[in-house]
Amino acid sequence: MTALDDPAKLTPPAARARFRAGAEQPTTGWADGYTQTNLIAVPQDWAEDVLRFCRRNPQPCPLLDVSDPGDPATRLAPGADLRTDLPRYRIWHNGVLTGEVTDTTGLWRSDMVAFSIGCSFTFESALRAGGVPLRHIEQGRNVAMYVTDRPCEPAGRLHGPLVVSMRPIPAERVADAVRLTAVMPAVHGAPVHLGDPAELGIDDLTRPDFGEYAVPEPGDVPVFWACGVTPQAALMATRPPFAITHAPGYMLVTDKLDRDYRVD
Repeated sequence: MTALDDPAKLTPPAARARFRAGAEQPTTGWADGYTQTNLIAVPQDWAEDVLRFCRRNPQPCPLLDVSDPGDPATRLAPGADLRTDLPRYRIWHNGVLTGEVTDTTGLWRSDMVAFSIGCSFTFESALRAGGVPLRHIEQGRNVAMYVTDRPCEPAGRLHGPLVVSMRPIPAERVADAVRLTAVMPAVHGAPVHLGDPAELGIDDLTRPDFGEYAVPEPGDVPVFWACGVTPQAALMATRPPFAITHAPGYMLVTDKLDRDYRVD
């Protein structure tokens, strides 16, 4: 299999070029070994609230880069354009999702400040290298994400619940999954919960709030990590006048290596 038919073998610039040209699919498993990021962009008068929200909630919102007002560039991927190089975006007005698009050039305002937040897709390369099965990749699905009943630490006008991503992990590999992700705090780090989803206020795992449910194998345990969709839950709770975000599971593929974010 070559890079032409295997997204995992693409370089980050090649992956971004595909998305800029209109390819539209979740980025889990793309450009193996390279860091992916979540996006939230807000008008400058909301930027300080978002910054403080990220700093007060570093596990769901590990901040990797902040743009200058109006600038769609990121230091994580020189030459990338945050307006076009993600496969799908969400547009928000007054906390309401008003559309999903593949190009935000015509919507990007001169005062927009973009926040690039670490993504759990980054640590998936470490899990795969460690032999930990990832059911959503095996089944060709987006990862499942859920809104919990755990509140985040509020910041200014922003508040909202923690969002988590869930991966079914074989019981005998859960300790390995914890160990392999704990050393990557810049991309959410160790799980926030193992086992019973009801302890997070999740009633039905088969009905995620975002993404797709991956069918577990016998003996699998649901493992939950803090998720970079958390700022979108804050948008819904707080209702700022305008924002642009990634669509859940449709990330920016950066030029940074996953190993750059290991702390061991």
